[in-house]
Amino acid sequence: MHTLINFDRYPLDQPDSAAWQTLVAECRENLARDGLFNLPGLLRENAIAGAVRELQHEIETAAFVHEREHNIYFKKSLSDLPDDHPALTTFHTSNRTICADQMGQAIVIRLYEWPPFATFLAAVMGKPRLWTMDDPLARVNVMAYGEGQALNWHFDRSEFTTTLLLQAPEAGGEFEYAKDLRSEDDPNYDGVTRLLAGEEPTVLMPLEPGTLNVFRGKNTAHRVTRIEGTRDRIIAVFSYFDRPGVVFSDEDRIGFYGRAA
Repeated sequence: MHTLINFDRYPLDQPDSAAWQTLVAECRENLARDGLFNLPGLLRENAIAGAVRELQHEIETAAFVHEREHNIYFKKSLSDLPDDHPALTTFHTSNRTICADQMGQAIVIRLYEWPPFATFLAAVMGKPRLWTMDDPLARVNVMAYGEGQALNWHFDRSEFTTTLLLQAPEAGGEFEYAKDLRSEDDPNYDGVTRLLAGEEPTVLMPLEPGTLNVFRGKNTAHRVTRIEGTRDRIIAVFSYFDRPGVVFSDEDRIGFYGRAA
């Protein structure tokens, strides 16, 4: 992993060291304050280029084109809202996705399966352990967004999302979010309505290739803005869970990837 990860900056390979403990503490502080943390330059430059190069053919020839109309909840309706409520406004999301079973032993797979990586993430998140998924499709996804494509407003279903940006577009493709827009006790439909109307304060965060981002998005609305230019935005999504043996249902796989196996 020394040819891939900048261990001088991020000593993920030294979990017993003071530097590792300091890094974990800093990331915990950022996660508590901002709802996210970033590790810019986690991957070395040559590793970033290699990661893109080894995935490019599959992205161009065998990716599933994911197109859907959805609201911020990814649900057709909510029991406590009328169907014409502005918080249920729909919009379009589009990207191309390749799955873990299409990547062989690509750099992103090697990083995902490297045990000290999960150990570090678990420590930051305050969990005793994190497990990789058993699902052969969903465990790692790489998503490419071309010109005009975007990931529109949504809340995550999982507690945390872990991503690694591999390639930035020429313009657009920025990560935008409204922190803690809702809570477990308050759905804040008025705030969601204001957000969708462009009237709610948000944070716009451009990311550099090679940056690891861990984001708590269950109650923080977020999106990736529309891509401009001919260079794709390419990002890897790593799925870890606090229990072993997690797999998606066939219905989920077909919805996300167009196939069950």
